[in-house]
Amino acid sequence: MHHKNIKCVVRKQLKTQFPNWKRLDRKTKRKLAKQVLAEVNAKYDFSVPITTSKEELLGIGEQASHKGIINLQGMARLIEIFNSSHIVRLSGSHRSQLFLKDEELGYIDELLDDRIINRLLAYRGYSPAMRQFLPSTLLRAELLKAIRYPEISYRKFCSEEYFGLDRKQNRAFCGLPLNRKEMIDHTRLCQFRHSLTFTQQVNLLVYMLYHFNQSGLLGEAILHGVDSTELATDCKRPLTTLTINGKKIRIYSDLDCDCGKRRNKRDKSPYVIGYRLHTLTAIDAATGHSFPLVSLLAPANHHDSHFLPFLVKLGQAMGIELELITADEAYHDKDDALFMETGVRVITPPSSKVRLPEHVDTQTGSIFCHGGCAVPMRHMGIEDGCHEYKCAATTGERDYVGTCRKYRLIPLDSGWFQRVPGSAEHVQEAQELRKHCERPFNLLKHQTGMETVRVRSQQATLARCTISSMAVLLIKMAGVRKKCPATSLQQELLWETKKAA
Repeated sequence: MHHKNIKCVVRKQLKTQFPNWKRLDRKTKRKLAKQVLAEVNAKYDFSVPITTSKEELLGIGEQASHKGIINLQGMARLIEIFNSSHIVRLSGSHRSQLFLKDEELGYIDELLDDRIINRLLAYRGYSPAMRQFLPSTLLRAELLKAIRYPEISYRKFCSEEYFGLDRKQNRAFCGLPLNRKEMIDHTRLCQFRHSLTFTQQVNLLVYMLYHFNQSGLLGEAILHGVDSTELATDCKRPLTTLTINGKKIRIYSDLDCDCGKRRNKRDKSPYVIGYRLHTLTAIDAATGHSFPLVSLLAPANHHDSHFLPFLVKLGQAMGIELELITADEAYHDKDDALFMETGVRVITPPSSKVRLPEHVDTQTGSIFCHGGCAVPMRHMGIEDGCHEYKCAATTGERDYVGTCRKYRLIPLDSGWFQRVPGSAEHVQEAQELRKHCERPFNLLKHQTGMETVRVRSQQATLARCTISSMAVLLIKMAGVRKKCPATSLQQELLWETKKAA
């Protein structure tokens, strides 16, 4: 942990002493990084206990605070207050009828209320006269890019090709005047993303989730899942490195990113330099459809298991009802700390490193009193960190009446005997539904353009991820992008191709 603490101290000093870090050239950054890292290492006392918070060591200090977050119930009251007021909505229906010919953009325009967006993004002392563009205008521009033009750069997006006076639909959607040549510069959008605090981003997500819940796209059988994906940056080489007790400390131009192991992919390196996006998703158990809810962005060098408690607490702060979460083996809760703290149960595939206790059937998971017993025991519950099982045999079925204890206690682990044991009903189905957690990442990367990260800071990258998640939910609610059924000619061609193969 000391190497993480040292990097945390170096990162804080560089950000504090050099607030214009991003404007420095690489040569200057390398010199400063080497100097600060050497000074911190020379003065560091390894005998002193680490007092830095776990959130800071994991690189999510700002994302761990829930102050100012509006939950779903509070958002419903806020929307009701605005709807009951006599203030005219800034996003009137006349724009949709006259200029928004696209069905998807028209639906999203009607759904978004500029008054509420400006309220969520306003700071204390803010007034509309203080800015040339309202926050709602900049957010709409970001959503337009994520929905319609995810593959192009911001510099190209903020040009007359997409915002000229002849592009009435784009200007009407963003709220730009249609008779004056006012343009949104790409640097202004960059400043907007960088200015979004984590609380503002979460509140925007809560606003979208309120409408998403009202849309009825999610059924009654909802299961939540957690998964992660890597987001690589363009920082190829570190500015300086230092090895302490076999652990390497790397300082990059992006001070918050780091180097971590990538999941096995044939066409890519086993290591990735950048971040890992940990996302809480909602899975419809009936259809298997999954949707992103909220995410945490952390350096890529930390293990996934560290972020499950923070993600669960964030979801609860947003008012999301979490009871059962399915995740991969990395998000285990072997010590039952998550359940004791939040009341949420986690189902993960049994770890191959955990051995089964004696007298347990490896195929069915049935528990027996001893090797000579043929009647499976009955699960009675969990007490003091152990599963309690009771003998289910009748008097005539017991061959060892005098020696049988009639009960067993099996400690919780990350294998077959988690908080929800592997023999419980529907556990296998929940583990199968876990695979659907990958779908939101495919949508974020390919549908909204997060495959190539063009921003160079953790805060701006998280803002783009948040906007991409909002875009995914809006596209789903609009329901325009549905796969068209194949024509009879296409079906015949497909059939002929299959026969030829």
